[in-house]
Amino acid sequence: MTSSASLQPPVADRRPTVRTFHGDDVVDAYEWLRAKDDPAVIAHLEAENAYTQSRTAHLEPLRERIFQEIKGRTRETDLSVPARRGDWWYYGRTVEGKQYGIQCRAPLASPDDWTPPSLSPDVDVPGEQVLLDANVEADGHEFFSMGSFEVSNDGALMLYGIDLEGDERYTLRVRDLASGVDLDDVIPGTFAGASFSPDGRFIVYSTVDDAWRPDTVWLHELGAPVTSDARLFHEPDERFWVGAGFTRSDRYLVIEVGSSITSEEWLVDAADLRSAPSVVWPRREGVEYETSHAVVDGEDVLYVLHNDGALDFELVRVAAADPLGARETVIPHRPGVRLLGVSCFRDWGVIGYRREGLARLGLLSYADGSVDEIGFDEPLYSVGTGGNPEWAPPVLRIAYGSFVTPSTVADLDIATRSLMVRKQQPVLGGYDPEDYGQERVWATAADGTLVPISVVWKRSFGSPGSSVRPLHLYGYGSYEHSIDPGLSIARLSELDRGVVFAVAHVRGGGEMGRAWYEDGKMLAKRNTFTDFVDAARHLISLGYTSADRMVAEGGSAGGLLMGAVANLAPELFAGILADVPFVDALTSILDPSLPLTVIEWDEWGDPLHDADVYAYMKSYTPYENVRAGVAYPRILAVTSLNDTRVLYVEPAKWVARLREVGADAMLKCEMVAGHGGVSGRYNSWRERAFELAWLFDVLGVAER
Repeated sequence: MTSSASLQPPVADRRPTVRTFHGDDVVDAYEWLRAKDDPAVIAHLEAENAYTQSRTAHLEPLRERIFQEIKGRTRETDLSVPARRGDWWYYGRTVEGKQYGIQCRAPLASPDDWTPPSLSPDVDVPGEQVLLDANVEADGHEFFSMGSFEVSNDGALMLYGIDLEGDERYTLRVRDLASGVDLDDVIPGTFAGASFSPDGRFIVYSTVDDAWRPDTVWLHELGAPVTSDARLFHEPDERFWVGAGFTRSDRYLVIEVGSSITSEEWLVDAADLRSAPSVVWPRREGVEYETSHAVVDGEDVLYVLHNDGALDFELVRVAAADPLGARETVIPHRPGVRLLGVSCFRDWGVIGYRREGLARLGLLSYADGSVDEIGFDEPLYSVGTGGNPEWAPPVLRIAYGSFVTPSTVADLDIATRSLMVRKQQPVLGGYDPEDYGQERVWATAADGTLVPISVVWKRSFGSPGSSVRPLHLYGYGSYEHSIDPGLSIARLSELDRGVVFAVAHVRGGGEMGRAWYEDGKMLAKRNTFTDFVDAARHLISLGYTSADRMVAEGGSAGGLLMGAVANLAPELFAGILADVPFVDALTSILDPSLPLTVIEWDEWGDPLHDADVYAYMKSYTPYENVRAGVAYPRILAVTSLNDTRVLYVEPAKWVARLREVGADAMLKCEMVAGHGGVSGRYNSWRERAFELAWLFDVLGVAER
């Protein structure tokens, strides 16, 4: 048997090209790997996969154990909590041995039935109809993803969009649910999120441009040729995405246009979809807003959440017929309380917000604008709405969970404010939340900023700090995206081996409000990286772990974070796991022909036209800053050939460059997958088992 030490990694050819911007010449030896159709590129990626497989072959028994642990803790045959829509309860099934879910429905017991049926995997559901079995649709394909799924209001038709490549371009079809036969309407190349019109006569969908930007909204009349579809809206500005959907009231079609910093909405009368859209508020650079329609005292109104002069947003109410007219302030701006979203029902609304680093939900009174917060006892938790398609329900469906509490679905009775738990995610194998602890600690950044860190552990190994433990530190820190508490079944395989899991809530995310995001983007992006480094140092100083017992992980923009900290503080980590990592950011953001580049300028800056941004990005982008003479930690980069968001070439180039300077770096490239990795739950579990086995190997975690 060949030892791992004797295995030789593939060596990518050096084919230098010169990139020149702002008088700066950069020699790039590996840009040729961008040619996805070049057989030499595919051969190199396959050689990387073969090397990674050989290097990790000794972990196969461990991978299988982890996979079986994930599988053994998961109720494979299960049902989701039914959600009421029209005359039906809609829910999903999973079946042991099958990769994908099955979409089903069952009839209401009566029009007044608001208590979802308690479903059992072993008991037949009276009147159940299988709407779509994704296992059947995926049969014979290596990849399967569904981007649109909706049933018409009358329950007669179903639309669904399928991607079989991983490039997030979906072919849209319509099925007659009485006969089970697909109609002749087939629309290729759509984006996710198509919708039926309220009367079921039309489909509203969007398409993307060559840079994978959703830019056009279309109206398709069922039975008509696709070539006759009407273009409802087109956005020529390459910085803006476009999407569309109907209000819960079915009164309007809302066309949403947005960049990272600016948004605009247009309304179309749902009863006359061919009428011209009318703008709510004309776009103004740097102003974001979103609307939700309600009827108050017989008048159509819009609740508008906006940041015009309100950093953490405020909520106002305007007349739908005259949205530029008088604004009534409902929730004024409160610094440090970041309003996240508003959702209107017939008699009340729901406001989502973030305070003290945690997501919150409150019921909104139309009469006086008061907010009644829905409270929970745990120190760390996450909460949100879900499964509320009806306009006038007596209950609000919410989802709740924490690092130790399994995902919980509950209905809040609006009249009594009582919370009725409908289901909690089953965790098999005798899981007890009391066996695990969670806490928040605070690191002090170099500029004095306090950076929150969430920590979860298994109590039987002792409290963090009682002994030096292996630690898995996760981070993201971009796009104002927050990493909220949630239980992961796969993570239990770590905790049960004594690994402490932590999340560094670094600047660039949204955990601490809009200012937290602003302080970690554009020309303040370095704060994201230094916050993560300071968090790692703080955990070491607390005695939770040591540098030789800590692995860092991040994906996508969090993969950029991983590459940056590998250069900034390689001595702090034993290993770095980078999923679909954005590690050649400057090269990508300089090329407006690449997918999403122009849109990304609002997040990172425009290095193509601004020399200062160019110099700043060049100072931190991972590929640009790999250095000789540095003792890098072990690195595993995972990517996908068909990813349209972070191209495979970025980690491929990064790994090649790391190897030049002697780093122990490996690349794993899924040859049939997109940004989200492999499809199918069993495939996903095996993928995570592969990553965790590598992580345990780096940490030196002994088997139980």
